[in-house]
Amino acid sequence: MEAPVNNSLQQFKNLVGTKFQLYNSLFTSLPFHRVEKTGIFLSLFLLHCEEGYAKGGSPQEITDAFFEQYTTIRDEQQRTDLLFRFVQYAERQVVLFDALEDAAFRHIRDLQGTGTLRHLQSEVVQEQVQDKLKQKLEDFSVRLVLTAHPTQFYPGEVLGIINDLSKALIEDNTAEVNMYLQQLGKTPFFKKEKPTPYDEAISLVWFLENIFYQAAGRILSFIRAQFPGAIGSDNAVIRMGFWPGGDRDGNPFVTAPTTIAVAAALRSAVMKCYFREVRNLRRRLTFKGVANEVAGLEAKLSRNLFVPGHTADISRQEILDTLSAIRNTIITEHNGLFVHLVDNLISKVEVFGLFFASLDIRQDSSIHAAVLENVAAKTNALPKDYASLNDEAKIEALLQIKAAIDPALLENPLHEDTLQTVSAIRQIQAENGEEGCSRYIISHSTSVLNVLEVYGIFLLGGWKKEDISVDIVPLFETIDDLRHAGRVMEALYRHPEYHAHLRRRQFKQTIMLGFSDGTKDGGYLMANWSIYKAKEELTAISKKYDIKVVFFDGRGGPPARGGGKTHQFYASMGRNIANKEIQQTIQGQTISSNFGTVDAAQFNMEQLIHAGISNELFSSREVTLSAEEENLLESLADAGYQAYNKLKNHPYFLAYLDHASPLRYYAEANIGSRPSKRNASAKLNLNDLRAVPYVGAWSQLKQNVPGYYGVGSALQQLETQGKWSALQHLYQHSLFFRTLLDNCEMAMKKSYFPLTAYLAKHPQYGEVWQMIYAEFELTRKYLLRLSGESELMAASPIDQLSIQMRERIVLPLLTVQQYALTKIRELDAQPGNGHGRETYEKLIMRCSFGIINAGRNSA
Repeated sequence: MEAPVNNSLQQFKNLVGTKFQLYNSLFTSLPFHRVEKTGIFLSLFLLHCEEGYAKGGSPQEITDAFFEQYTTIRDEQQRTDLLFRFVQYAERQVVLFDALEDAAFRHIRDLQGTGTLRHLQSEVVQEQVQDKLKQKLEDFSVRLVLTAHPTQFYPGEVLGIINDLSKALIEDNTAEVNMYLQQLGKTPFFKKEKPTPYDEAISLVWFLENIFYQAAGRILSFIRAQFPGAIGSDNAVIRMGFWPGGDRDGNPFVTAPTTIAVAAALRSAVMKCYFREVRNLRRRLTFKGVANEVAGLEAKLSRNLFVPGHTADISRQEILDTLSAIRNTIITEHNGLFVHLVDNLISKVEVFGLFFASLDIRQDSSIHAAVLENVAAKTNALPKDYASLNDEAKIEALLQIKAAIDPALLENPLHEDTLQTVSAIRQIQAENGEEGCSRYIISHSTSVLNVLEVYGIFLLGGWKKEDISVDIVPLFETIDDLRHAGRVMEALYRHPEYHAHLRRRQFKQTIMLGFSDGTKDGGYLMANWSIYKAKEELTAISKKYDIKVVFFDGRGGPPARGGGKTHQFYASMGRNIANKEIQQTIQGQTISSNFGTVDAAQFNMEQLIHAGISNELFSSREVTLSAEEENLLESLADAGYQAYNKLKNHPYFLAYLDHASPLRYYAEANIGSRPSKRNASAKLNLNDLRAVPYVGAWSQLKQNVPGYYGVGSALQQLETQGKWSALQHLYQHSLFFRTLLDNCEMAMKKSYFPLTAYLAKHPQYGEVWQMIYAEFELTRKYLLRLSGESELMAASPIDQLSIQMRERIVLPLLTVQQYALTKIRELDAQPGNGHGRETYEKLIMRCSFGIINAGRNSA
């Protein structure tokens, strides 16, 4: 929620726009080679690009004309040298802009306005629903799961500088700002080696320690202060999840030892947080009967942290019991002095325990099937003909497993690791508590067998049926998988063995729904519609069998991957969609852009908490959409699906993306440990291509196809059927539909077709370009008609201005990247002439960093 628009927009212009121009001038003193000329040339190049595209020029024509008109450089190597310096300069402009936005956050957003806990407090008091709030908070929570999906192009060192730079900007400390900008000038942005999964984990632990630890403490302290007794010790409302080191789907570099090491790093990190806080408590709690207790806790934490070889001998409960005793003494004997400090730490321990964030395990169903076939071939644990059995017979065989097997018998390292992983879970639970690792997620779940295969693997790993303290979480992703999810889950609920497992798990079933692959598979409208319908059906089926269903949303940063204004989707849900918990992934750049400072993290966490609570307390909406509205949306989704499939099935669709974008260079960018394709084959196909490079490539083309394609065609088709007034009514009265289209506008606002207009007449790819551009214009026309505005995102002027400024910073990089791609295509057309190719490839990758970073959540 933005603060009053006129005031906050002016604040943005002053604190971000004007300051960017002022501090940008400091770049002329940065330690770059010939930096003064670089800054001047880059400014000229930007203006030259804008004028060139307005006249219909191509990136190559614009770049060549720039060198001819403004420089005396004719040598190609000297030209690329200047282009590399443009990239270096622009990358740091993006960092400055990020830091300015972070520093201005509390002045631009209304931290006590709609969607915040302060706002919730006034609503609860006004409506006198304190008892309903307490009842809701008995089992409601928000779980944010940090993932290592590779959309974060900033190295850890640069993220640290952004954090320090933001603080200096808040304090208007120009001397420090100048020093940090100079530090940026000396700090490499390019990762020479791919990070390991452990490296990825450690970089995200920084956010847990420095951001989420503080933000969660503030939130819990506020709720407990304003609504005493509303939160019990068994439900801390906020939960953190973690995928780096646990997510092995398509990532061969994640192994059981990595998983154990990451869990240990999480435990160590949270104990360091407690140690620092207890040490600070000692400075305040100097009273009789308290000081010794605090000192004892500090000493025990210190031994567990810093003494080599020390056997862990502290538990979450012991810390809580000690703090509770200290609290009681302060209240009874010392007038409650500084009790708020103790309460704050108690809240944090209840949230983070000794695990900090719950480490999820994820693997693809095809791997589990292969493991079990190998088990059958190499051991007597399963029938020798297991591979040829039907699903029912396989399930029966899995449930008959009586004893563990030695993983080494399987010989295949991946299969061996799968069994070692279920043993690692037991070890992590013993050291970090059950919450430390208690979920196993199955990608590409399509059947009951896929779920019970994992159940069988736990038995092979030595777990007894009655002791499996792990939730098995199916992940439904493609359009077909989402359509069949209800049938699969009903069969599972009816299965006696799985029902017994659910009884041991308090009849709670978590189901993950993936947005990214759904959008790639079925387009924007169909993906969102399919997920909504799956949730509706799964809610009804779970209620029928008295199962508490929890939906875990796999959301990326941009609308094309389920991102955008996610809290509004949750706020729009009626009682036909289960709302006991809100769980979602926080991927890649979304971590630093939406949760990069304590203020931003607290604000965005509060928005989600408010959405889930207010939906229950104040909404009279029994259903999210009426039957008539559902029919309308279904018609839109079907029409959008048809339009998207026509594009997707064009014979040159993927070839066009590969030709015009930096898609093939994602794997070489060293931004994540995971390969860009699930299958190692050389041939490019949509099923194997991961959603991150797919969406990211469209983003760097500035076409953002997955974020809007088919929307215009769908709206046009319904208008021709005489349903325009019904669409207008839906837009005005359904927050769900309006948010869907608002996010679509965001994807379109980040599009810029003049960049690739030179492809419009390409003999092979021109038709694809024309289809995409026509759909963009059609969608823009209909969205503006629905909203009644004259431009996209007019209802969100701050976000609109931020995007405009960022897109202007990045326009030179887009031009340089397209120029380099053109040069490589020219070299490819001349067999045997590879001179300069490596330089142009490096230029493409370097441009990618700045483009993605400037877009914040564009992949």
